Amino acid sequence: MAETATLPSASRARWLVVVIPYVWMVLFFLAPFFIIVKISLSDTAIAMPPYTPVLESLSAIGAFFSELDFENYVFLTEDPLYMNAYISSLRIASISTLLLLLIGYPIALAMARASVTIRPTLLMLVILPFWTSFLIRVYAWIGILKPEGLLTLALQTLGLYGPDEQVQIFRTETAVFIGIVYSYLPFMVLPLYSALEKLDGSLLEAASDLGCPPWKAFWKVTFPLSLPGVIAGAMICFIPITGEFVIPDLLGGAETLMIGKTLWTEFFGNRDWPLASAVAVLLLLMLVVPIAIFQNQQQKV
Repeated sequence: MAETATLPSASRARWLVVVIPYVWMVLFFLAPFFIIVKISLSDTAIAMPPYTPVLESLSAIGAFFSELDFENYVFLTEDPLYMNAYISSLRIASISTLLLLLIGYPIALAMARASVTIRPTLLMLVILPFWTSFLIRVYAWIGILKPEGLLTLALQTLGLYGPDEQVQIFRTETAVFIGIVYSYLPFMVLPLYSALEKLDGSLLEAASDLGCPPWKAFWKVTFPLSLPGVIAGAMICFIPITGEFVIPDLLGGAETLMIGKTLWTEFFGNRDWPLASAVAVLLLLMLVVPIAIFQNQQQKV
């Protein structure tokens, strides 16, 4: 009898495990997304909030749909500024992700091959920057990269720069790449480390016994087995970098064009919420493909 009584309880528990994530997605993703879509199909107005129509009740649904306007999406295709911002964001995100992979992979590999006793210490050093505010860390790079900053002072002290020479990196794309790589490096290292740590060392020993040189064993054994970590790290970095706003705004110059800065300007500068919402919707749709790839890869792991 006791076993029979526990069956409905177990069934309810399994039901809750399935339902709760869907409720979370509806409340914190689908509902806000549909609100943004609604705003993107509205018209700009001098009001608060600065758009029309505002759906106030179910009786207004018919009027709402009759007043929907796709002119914001048409405008995005006609003005080259927005297309250039999308393309520039994808380019910067792609280059940054590649740099993160080139830098993060050796770090993760060294951590995975280190002694078991020091791995926790190395892992703590990777996540240590998270203990400091993201904004403070970006502002610290301003003090390093600006012409009269610490980098110029260090190069002058080493004799590589003259007393009147200054490093001209601040307010350039180079500064943006430095800030992005520094800020997102832990997000690349941790998935790679997780994948490399599970690697069976006997496979490399077998490859060596069969006469395979180390570089070839890496490309034939280590890298293919760590591919889930590579894809996970790349997607975790690429997706947020595409919409990055803080780093391009603080470290980049006027010529650094990214969709995050454009989105912020439309929302808070021009107060054109419908157009800004259309920009956000297209950005999300553009990222659906890498998000789907990431989800598919996670299911295979």
